[in-house]
Amino acid sequence: MHINQPKYIDREKSWLAFNERVLQEAADHTVPLLDRLRFLGIFSNNLDEFFRVRYATVRRISLSKDNNKKLINGLDAKTLLQDITDIVIKLQEKSLEILAEIEVELENEGIFIINESEATSQQITFIREFFIHKVSPVLVTIILNDLDEFPLIRDSYGYLAVKLIKSLAETSPKSVKKRTRYALIEIPAQINRFVELPSQDGKQYIMMLDDVIRINLDYIFSIFDYESITAHMIKITRDAELDFDSDLHKSFLEKISNSVRDRRVGEVVRFVYDSEIEQDTLNFFLDKMDIEAVDSIIPGGRYHNRRDYMNFPNLGRKDLVTGKLQPLPVSGLSFQGSLIQQIKSKDYLLHTPFQSFNYVVRFLREAALDPKVTSIKITLYRLATHSQIISSLINAAKNGKKVTVQIELQARFDETSNINYAEIMQAEGIKLIFGVKGLKVHSKICVIERIESKKIKRYGFISTGNFNESTATVYTDVTLLTSNNQIMKEVSKVFEFFDVNYKIFRYKNLIVSPHYTRSKFNKLIDKQIEKALNDQPAMIRLKMNSLSDIKMIDKLYDASRAGVKVHLIVRGICCLIPGVPGLSDNIEAISIVDNLLEHSRIYIFGTDEDAEIYISSADFMTRNIEERVEVSCPIFDEDLKQELIDTFAIYWQGNVKVRLHSERLENRYRRTGEDRFKAQDELYNYFRNKIEVVLD
Repeated sequence: MHINQPKYIDREKSWLAFNERVLQEAADHTVPLLDRLRFLGIFSNNLDEFFRVRYATVRRISLSKDNNKKLINGLDAKTLLQDITDIVIKLQEKSLEILAEIEVELENEGIFIINESEATSQQITFIREFFIHKVSPVLVTIILNDLDEFPLIRDSYGYLAVKLIKSLAETSPKSVKKRTRYALIEIPAQINRFVELPSQDGKQYIMMLDDVIRINLDYIFSIFDYESITAHMIKITRDAELDFDSDLHKSFLEKISNSVRDRRVGEVVRFVYDSEIEQDTLNFFLDKMDIEAVDSIIPGGRYHNRRDYMNFPNLGRKDLVTGKLQPLPVSGLSFQGSLIQQIKSKDYLLHTPFQSFNYVVRFLREAALDPKVTSIKITLYRLATHSQIISSLINAAKNGKKVTVQIELQARFDETSNINYAEIMQAEGIKLIFGVKGLKVHSKICVIERIESKKIKRYGFISTGNFNESTATVYTDVTLLTSNNQIMKEVSKVFEFFDVNYKIFRYKNLIVSPHYTRSKFNKLIDKQIEKALNDQPAMIRLKMNSLSDIKMIDKLYDASRAGVKVHLIVRGICCLIPGVPGLSDNIEAISIVDNLLEHSRIYIFGTDEDAEIYISSADFMTRNIEERVEVSCPIFDEDLKQELIDTFAIYWQGNVKVRLHSERLENRYRRTGEDRFKAQDELYNYFRNKIEVVLD
């Protein structure tokens, strides 16, 4: 290893490299055209969250007394902020080029996204009617010049910054400054951003809601006499950190509610504007909004909030979107009859979205009705808008079951939804636990107790992902359905810890953060190091979302130096640098970004013959290891262990949608062999073949 060779990649820059991989999907001509627009939306949405959380965190450091504190690789916070801004400006420019290219290809398909200057008289008539009846009643328009205080600008909403120049008849030639009036129009979030216009000559037309408003500026400002009017889009992003007050008389639910409400006025950390805006208009808004140089000021295109492209209408063009995945049944696990009785005799793994999430819902519905079931305990982190999970739990409570729900009110950006669900469940008599002081509860566990032969028998499930029917159609996750007493008894201990935080339990099988994850994973890695040093086969295979904990990275470097082969599949942040001589020669690291979001955590220690395998809710991030309640669960069943080994092998074999992690963050595609091998498609085929084997 060279003496000046950095050991780690900066976390923020690695995250931006991940979002560039999302942007690569938008640029990929093998991706259906409307899906490419969706990836542009995901890229933009990701960037919003990045600024609300990660950029905001670095900004707070830069403004603190520790502002000279060196971060990873010797950067100070202010330098890192500037580096981030420079990278983001380049990515924004690239995204605009991709969008322009997609729009040309859409036109080749007979789909036209037009602006206000391109509309025909017939279309303008439709737009006027649409605006008057649909848009105008919900439009918020504010005249700014005479206000004592600038109005609250909502985080990540789109606004039109309007400049009105009053006609000469109204002003004295000597008072030029008074000729200009500024206004702000909030683009209504409750109306679809993409307005479908009537088709003409077999062609389909879309207009952005922004341009619908632009066409009607004369209608909006008809009471003013002006000679010219312009409107350019602006958007801000606020610091999303929650601040809690210390009022002992307030409930935790109330404190979270107040903190979410206060987030609306968090510090501005990013200001994005249309690069065509007039300089005096830009200066007016920057001054009135107290936007400073420490904030990220980013020129953009005509339209912001491109996250809305995630909901671009399909226009009936099934040929321009990826076909919907039809979830498969789990081999050997039937919806006919009792799931509880089937799980009693055998463990099963559920791989969503390749297989149906309905097994989880059906399990809870059966438990709600089963007279022998006495209690249900479950952790909830992020929930669907209309949650069947909540419905099942309420059903259980109405049937006299003792239902306990640990709901994480601090699930970032889902706080309001979780507060609403918490209030609904409280009203139904469900016992709620609001976390552990100082820790988020991120584990994905459920245990039910059933009376059998006058004894308590436990059943349940442990997952890598949230119990959310919506994300289960897009996120790849693994769930163990089991009645194994060793595992379920320890899951019950985790729930006891929620109730009695001062009591730390011992676990023989589960790996539980924040008390045991680091030490246990260190032991598992050390075991492979010892084998390698004794010239025995040694291997570590890890699939996760993020790898940023420095101590765990150093441990993997130790393994590499000892001769352990390390294969890493890390979708997002990867601060480890693979392939460095003398440091990480034996480490290979890839990222897969495809139509489905890779979310499962699978940890395999050892070769196939002696593998110790875990599924986990935890990534190798410091917060998952030290600041959250996480659960990693061992897989004991030999068939299921082989299933996870096969799953990892299929991912590792991929040569489509696979990028190589590297120090330079160039996101090079991995090329192996002549035949295309798309891991997500091959995994679907793998699980389908399992069903066919059973049927044969």
